[in-house]
Amino acid sequence: MDPSRAFVTNVKRLIVKVGTAVVTRGDGRLAVGRLGALCEQLKELNSQGYEIVLVTSGAVGLGLQRLRYRKLVNSSLADLQNAQFELDGKACAAVGQSSLMALYDTLFSQLDVTSSQYLVTDTEFRDTSFRKQLSETVKSLLSLKVIPIFNENDAVSTRRAPYEDSSGIFWDNDSLAGLLAMELKADLLVMLSDVEGLYSGPPSDPNSKLIHTYIKEKHQCEITFGDKSRLGRGGMTAKVNAAVCAAYAGIPSVITSGYATDNIIKVLQGKCVGTLFHRDAHLWTLVKELGVREMAVTARECSRRLQAMNSEGRRKILLDIADALEANESLIKIENEADVTAAQDDGYEKSLISRLSLKPGKISGLAKSIRVLADMEDPIGQVLKRTELADGLILEKTSSPLGVLLVVFESRPDALVQIASLAVKSGNGLLLKGGKEAKRSNAILHKVITSAIPENIGEKLIGLVASREDIPNLLKLDDVIDLVIPRGSNKLVTQIKNSTKIPVLGHADGICHVYVDKSAKVDMAKQIVRDAKIDYPAACNAMVYSVPIGSQETLLLHKDLSSNGLLNELVSDLRHEGVTLYGGPRASSLLNIPETCSFHHEYSSMACTIEIVDDVQAAINHIHQHGSSHTDCIITENHEVAETFLHGVDSAAVFHNASTRFCDGARFGLGAEVGISTSRIHARGPVGVEGLLTTRWILRGSGQVVYGDKGVIYTHKDLPLQTPLYI
Repeated sequence: MDPSRAFVTNVKRLIVKVGTAVVTRGDGRLAVGRLGALCEQLKELNSQGYEIVLVTSGAVGLGLQRLRYRKLVNSSLADLQNAQFELDGKACAAVGQSSLMALYDTLFSQLDVTSSQYLVTDTEFRDTSFRKQLSETVKSLLSLKVIPIFNENDAVSTRRAPYEDSSGIFWDNDSLAGLLAMELKADLLVMLSDVEGLYSGPPSDPNSKLIHTYIKEKHQCEITFGDKSRLGRGGMTAKVNAAVCAAYAGIPSVITSGYATDNIIKVLQGKCVGTLFHRDAHLWTLVKELGVREMAVTARECSRRLQAMNSEGRRKILLDIADALEANESLIKIENEADVTAAQDDGYEKSLISRLSLKPGKISGLAKSIRVLADMEDPIGQVLKRTELADGLILEKTSSPLGVLLVVFESRPDALVQIASLAVKSGNGLLLKGGKEAKRSNAILHKVITSAIPENIGEKLIGLVASREDIPNLLKLDDVIDLVIPRGSNKLVTQIKNSTKIPVLGHADGICHVYVDKSAKVDMAKQIVRDAKIDYPAACNAMVYSVPIGSQETLLLHKDLSSNGLLNELVSDLRHEGVTLYGGPRASSLLNIPETCSFHHEYSSMACTIEIVDDVQAAINHIHQHGSSHTDCIITENHEVAETFLHGVDSAAVFHNASTRFCDGARFGLGAEVGISTSRIHARGPVGVEGLLTTRWILRGSGQVVYGDKGVIYTHKDLPLQTPLYI
């Protein structure tokens, strides 16, 4: 569901207005197919318990078509030779009303739905007694699942052009629909037109764009309306006026196409169709209306101010963020518990809920890690290399922030805190898009963190992207965003890599292997295998099992372990911990366990696949064939075998006699991590501050020019990093 359409979850009573251009075809005849599809939609919604009131135009158009035919039949040859005759609009309405209502009655009767008819004028609505009686009658009909059908009684209406005045009474069927929405206390007004919704200009203009959310303060002076309806009085101007009137009275309104067969249902499903009018739109669309490019540009501007700040200033921001997190822990906990409850109600997997939950002590742990990060050496502007190019010409290679980072992550709200603190430490601007399952947690964490950023830097240093629909547009901003870091499923990472020119840092799979060699110590092997599997199965550095749709992490065992008893002890320990075991072709036969269908999918669950290999080289080959270059471990007492494994496995992290769970930014002493990269670019493995930096060159001279290198004697001499700036 689009976040801006969340109000549909509370809709029970809705007003549906059908325009003349929807009811009739271009030649004036009834569009029976469209009307039939409309009635079928309303029947389905009626059966689902929605209370529906229909306001319909079309009587004048239908009467005009019928009277033209009658006039033609009764005309003499002399009459036919005269100029086209004009027909009285009220006469057309009188003839068309009965036919239109009869058609609705027939269509609804075929669907076993009862309808009722109301022909009203503006004069009647001036009577408060009439309004009260109307509301009571409609309420009674709706309780009986009857669909009331309203139409302005043009045949006897005294309204004359201009149709709009200051009386507050309706002047066409559009304003009648808006008025009824308020009178009957509807929850939603849907107005069906012959176009998709409200455009920034005439729909026929190729430069016009559909406006998904109308903001009165922004759009009322910008929009150029096209021609009015070919038959009706109002056109788009009248629809917008009615929608704005209803929306600011508290009734959300949508203008959308009546030509589609299911647009009303789509609106009630929360899909982004047509143009939405909502009195709070100016509040919850401000970020979106700012535009993703503006968000990125603003983040860059803020980052440059942050880079210009001295080291102590950036340190203080991090300390203030840590303090703010601890001060707001109870509020963060409330929002996180709401996300967890919603995820449980929606049936999310336990592994996702585990990553989503901010367990007791998590906030204080995050605050502690931020303080550790704050006290680390300032990474910005470090001189990495100093070279004398020629006499008096000094070149420095220095560390520099990348610029603007886009991080897309799923499930884990604590990732937002780590990423934001690393961005501040490294002087980068940051755009964040979290998963919908952590929406409330991310929102409160973002609010707490940005509130600690001083005004001279700007809270827009860190932007929280609200809508998933903004991601494709962000991925196009290769001129503004410098690095994309996806943290989530294989599908997410792969999709992002295939959708952008921006460098992507991350890993698609968290496939980690543990190879137990024949020389491994029994107790050590059991302890490491248990920790790698049991400590935190939801982590990407856990030794986890996977199913046929992807890649699977595996416990690899030397073939000789079956004879010394270690194999049986490992299997017994894992089963005792509740781990479900699957086997490769050799292990399944030897251990009598189910054979896995594939070695290629990460599962973050209490399951494990075991396979038997001949030696360390076979283990390396298996890892290269089935692994993801994440983290792999060997358990052995043979130094030569260990070195073969450590230098032979082409993974971001390779361990000897240590659990794969150590592959973590905080455990590596990085303060925190923005993610783990299996990419072969500038950063690999756990990515901390250094992975968010690039380099820049600073050249200091004393008037030198190249001039074809005449007179320049190059020395290219390495200088100590502590050499004075000018020598």
